[in-house]
Amino acid sequence: MSTNYSLLFYLKKPKNYVNGPRPIYMRITVDGIPKEVSTGRECDPSKWNSKANRMKGTTEAVKIMNSFLDTLVSKVSTIHTAMTAAAEEITAESIKLRYQGKDIKQKQFLDVFREHNIHMEALLGNGFKPNTLKGYKTSLSHFEGYLEKEFRLADIDTRKIDHAFVTGYEFFLRSTMGCSAVSAAKYMKHLRKIIKICIAHRWITDDPFAFYKIKAKAKEKEFLTDAELRRIEEKLFKIPRLAHVRDIFVFCCYTGLSYADVKKLKWSDIAEGVDGKLWIFTSREKTETSSNIPLLPKALEIIERYRDYPPCVSKDMVLPVLSNQKMNSYLKEIADLCEITKEFTFHKSRHTFATSVTLANSVPIETVSKMLGHTDIKTTQHYAKLLDNRVAIDMERLERKIESRPLQLKETVVKALCAPKAFSLISVDHRKQSIA
Repeated sequence: MSTNYSLLFYLKKPKNYVNGPRPIYMRITVDGIPKEVSTGRECDPSKWNSKANRMKGTTEAVKIMNSFLDTLVSKVSTIHTAMTAAAEEITAESIKLRYQGKDIKQKQFLDVFREHNIHMEALLGNGFKPNTLKGYKTSLSHFEGYLEKEFRLADIDTRKIDHAFVTGYEFFLRSTMGCSAVSAAKYMKHLRKIIKICIAHRWITDDPFAFYKIKAKAKEKEFLTDAELRRIEEKLFKIPRLAHVRDIFVFCCYTGLSYADVKKLKWSDIAEGVDGKLWIFTSREKTETSSNIPLLPKALEIIERYRDYPPCVSKDMVLPVLSNQKMNSYLKEIADLCEITKEFTFHKSRHTFATSVTLANSVPIETVSKMLGHTDIKTTQHYAKLLDNRVAIDMERLERKIESRPLQLKETVVKALCAPKAFSLISVDHRKQSIA
């Protein structure tokens, strides 16, 4: 409900005042109840016009003072309009507190960040994953380091976080912490989430991310070529641990499962699909979206090899997956033995499935996206690069179509190409006749 208010400026007489400048006060009155606020300025009584509530004169100093007072009038008016629009209770006290910024409790930013992480930890397994919490804890540690190094602070008032503070934090991540552009973008995303929480509670009034843009670009996903994959498949390993890791890696190259998904894969996740063949029916550990994948012959051969393997039987698992660190360590040995110079990690199997195994063999990207368990096809495009050999095959197919067309069609095309020229000559000749 709209409530009228009045505002005036006056010179307040201090206690034991004798002479000299007096402080200028602003009086806000609502429903006959006044509240006074100091403007932080002073004026000599002889230069004050009590009727106009402004200084007298035309000097530059007088103009600056009166302009400042006009700004305060505008600020109070804006506060009143905002409170009216929000249907808040309007009193002289509430306007005064909003003007002074005291209507909202001060909140320390790291307190908000820690509370967020505590709530996230309480919801592990119910919407959040341990790795997500681990990332936010690292982000909190980086932010604490930024406050300590750049400001010598243990915490900071949320209202003091502005655009310069945000861009300074990104520079700190890239320079002092040595984060890559992608890692820095992830930590900036975490910071933005905490900032949004502060804005929602009105601990921050202006969004410091309003004019900030994340500049990081996704890296090109590296994958194994068909020849490199065959080299790994055909290599004979005398050391069992390398043979096991190779089999699990190749299995994921033909299914697209991530490390977390293959590690939790059970025989109960494998069943007959719509085509009567065996499929994997699972949900992604990362996003909890469904991922249904037909089992190719090479993938079937690998899981059958471990059906009666004691470690798998005892744990009711399909494959004997080791820790991620060990898998990646052994894969580096495998890469050396197979003379593959690319940086080798387990996740490369997922990239290989999306490119060399599926897209390179004309599987539509929509199908690949569904098997990978992506909710957005843009995510799949990061994994699935359009290979040169696919372009060559498509263009060769187009060339065959053009060459197989009847000769009459080719003649028609030639005539159509020539027609505009004839028309152009006729048009020019017609214009000449018209001018004549």
